[in-house]
Amino acid sequence: MKAEGYERRRLELAGWPIEVETHKLGEVYYCTINNVDPGARFARAEGPTREEAERIALENAARWLGQTRRFTVNS
Repeated sequence: MKAEGYERRRLELAGWPIEVETHKLGEVYYCTINNVDPGARFARAEGPTREEAERIALENAARWLGQTRRFTVNS
């Protein structure tokens, strides 16, 4: 099989820059989300449509990012 409809775009989610990658393999759409810096992949999903796969992956990503602690650095 060959991947079809590959799409990559950058968004901001919960104050974090993310990259959303989606493609179709056979009859299933796959979506992965990674943190732009350092590029760690942390959410994945699959679904019958691009929208469904992205919705599930974005929900998972929002949950993970919402649990991430941020520290302020004083100069």
